[in-house]
Formats: sequence, C-alpha cells, structure tokens
Amino acid sequence: MTEINGELIPDHPVFAAELVPHRSLGRKGWRVLMLLTGVLTIAHVAVFLVSGAWPVALFFGLDFLLLYGAFYLNYRSGLAREEVYVSRTRLLVRKHRPSGQSSEIGFNPFRARFDVQRHQEFGIVSMLLSGEGRRTDIGSFLNPDDRESFAKALTGALATVKRRL
Repeated sequence: MTEINGELIPDHPVFAAELVPHRSLGRKGWRVLMLLTGVLTIAHVAVFLVSGAWPVALFFGLDFLLLYGAFYLNYRSGLAREEVYVSRTRLLVRKHRPSGQSSEIGFNPFRARFDVQRHQEFGIVSMLLSGEGRRTDIGSFLNPDDRESFAKALTGALATVKRRL
C-alpha cells in the first residue's frame, strides 16, 4: 500500500493524475471584475435614481446580482475534481463533487476497457472506463486539448501495466 494525499493506495502507482476544470479567471481577477462592475453599477444606479428613473436602477441591481450568481456557480463547479491511479493490481477513479461528496470506483487494470469517443471537428467528446459490469465517465469537464493528452497518458499507462505480466 502507498499513501498519496493522506490516503492508502494499493501498490505503487504506475500512473497518477488529478483532473481539475480549467478556470480562465483566477480569484484575484474575479475580485477585481466584481469590484469594477459593482462600482460602475452603483454609479449608474445613482444617476438613474437622481433623474427619477428608479425602475431602471432596480434592473441595474438585478443585472449585477445575476452576474455575481453566474460567477459564483461557475467557481463552485470548478471545485469538482477527479483522481485517477493505475497500478499493477488496481485502476482507481475518485470523483470529488463541488458539494464535498466523493465517490470511488475501482477496476482490475487487466480487465478494464478505456473507450474514447471522437468527433471529427471537436476531437474527444467523451472518455469512459468500463469493466466487471461497471463503468464511469472521466474528465467530462476537461477541454479538448487536455482530454487528448490525458487519453494518451492513460492509454500508455494501461499498456505499460498489461505489458508487465
């Protein structure tokens, strides 16, 4: 057993990856965006309130709340992650949801099947691990380039494990 991130993993991993969604705007950028948007919203609301058009001010406030809510939900979904470990005896996938719940599914690496569905224009559209009557999707939140590199790495790791009989 090997310990990774405080958890015991069977055997020494041949391959270990943590998949996380890409967010182009970091925490600091998000704060700056919300600050600037908030200041501009308050300025416009003040102008419309002074001119007596208070319903327009309400819609400006609603727009800001909707923008804030959209970014909040976007960053919350960014907390999702997946961990994939491949060893000689086990293929393990751990999924962590934004709510904090985790699930784990294990496969025998010799019986596991890694299916990749491709689209001519978009590249990989889905990756699926199956075996022993179970299956799970992997990396559904990754961008196409990351899906390509992960699929190549996982395929190589499974081939390495199967070669070392």
